[in-house]
Formats: sequence, C-alpha cells, structure tokens
Amino acid sequence: MSGHSKWANIKHRKEVVDKKRGSMFTKMSRELMVSARMGGSDSAMNARLRIAVSNARAANMPKDTIERAIKKGAGELEGQVFEEILYEIYAVGGVALIVEALTDKKSRTTPEIKSILNRMNSNLAEANAVKRLFNRCGFIAIQNDKIEEEKLMEIVIDAGADDIKNENGYYEIITAIDKYAAVSEALSAKNIETDQSALRYLPVEGTEVQVEDVEQARKNLKLIEAMEDHDDVQAVYHNMTLSDEVVDKLELG
Repeated sequence: MSGHSKWANIKHRKEVVDKKRGSMFTKMSRELMVSARMGGSDSAMNARLRIAVSNARAANMPKDTIERAIKKGAGELEGQVFEEILYEIYAVGGVALIVEALTDKKSRTTPEIKSILNRMNSNLAEANAVKRLFNRCGFIAIQNDKIEEEKLMEIVIDAGADDIKNENGYYEIITAIDKYAAVSEALSAKNIETDQSALRYLPVEGTEVQVEDVEQARKNLKLIEAMEDHDDVQAVYHNMTLSDEVVDKLELG
C-alpha cells in the first residue's frame, strides 16, 4: 500500500489493541444510523449497512444495540439525525489530512475542529484541494499468520479485489468501492478474521509527503491523535510517511 511506513504499522496495531470500547461503539452506532437512513434498514439491500453491521458484530457490539441504532436511523425509533462532514486539512510540512465526521450539530463540530487546528498550526483547505490527493477504496488488513497467501488471493481476487500485498506482518487488500462488500462477505464466509476493514481514503501513489524532521512528525501525529479522539470524528487519513530513523527517534522520546 502506498504511503506505508514502520510507524503506520506500529500505530495500526496500537489502534487495534487500545481503542476505547465506549468511543468505538458510539462511532459504530452513528455509522449504523446514517447507513440505515441513507439506504434503508434491510441490510440485504443496503451494502453500506451490511458492512456496518459486520464491523459492529466483529467488535462484539450487543445485538440489541445494533438493532436499536438501525431502527433510529430508519426512523422507526426517535433519535438524533446525523450528517456526514468531510474536513480537508493541511498540516505541518504540507502533510494532507482527510477527516470524516458524523455530527448532529455541524455548528458545534466545525468550530471545535478549527480550534484543534489553530492550536496545532494547521489549516482547513479548500474543497477538493486535499481530496484529489487520495483514492476512495475498500481496505482490509489481515495478519499474515491467519491464512496462506495463495489461498487468500484465490478468495479475494475471485470476489473482485483489485490488489493484495503482504507487508510488515499483514495482508493488505484493496478493492473498488462497489466490490468491497462482496470481498468482505467472502472473507466472512470463510471465517477469516480481519484486523481492519473499512472504506477509506488512501494516498494516490506519488503524493505521499516524507517528513524527515522529528518535531514536525511529532506535531502531525499529535494532530492526528487529537482528531481521532474527537467524539464526532469517525476516521482520519493522511499522506505522511516516516523513515525508520524518524520512527526510532519518536519512540525514544
């Protein structure tokens, strides 16, 4: 996957291990509600909802919590109405960020996002200034000791995946948006456990920004963490890459 680095993998594993359960369930519930509102409550006819349900189950979200979120989104129960917002950001050193948020009050969320950016010497970009540097696609990560590569390739390529790579202890599967549900379901049917599975933005090859200054890297990582910690933020994507030398220095202090 383009834009990968040793730090990306360290952080990837850290997210899997110590993601706050309550915050994760809140974000998943919002995704379930929005998916149901946009495409209906029948997951058989709503690929986005089907994926959201699959991810919620994989995180051990209680069945009644999943069903309640779907009913709220579909209007069968009273509940908040959430809207999607995409923030395009320029961080220190020209690093580009895309922040996906779901909020019930844009007039609250946007000023809070701007406040974080102001504190960290970063700025909102004009529409599409950052987005054009990324491709929207399906992304699935699986530990490479879970299945043989040849067997996995057969499953995902047959289901419509575009690419699969074996890097840094993980298989990374890339799909077109319209093939993501089919590939996810093919893996689920074979009881193959995934570590990450989502529609996400990946940097276009050649647009990654290599940050060599340790302090710049630290500031950008703090910004990414602050964004991820915001209650309304669902996901953060960036095009920063770090050398092993910079990562080692970050780890030391």
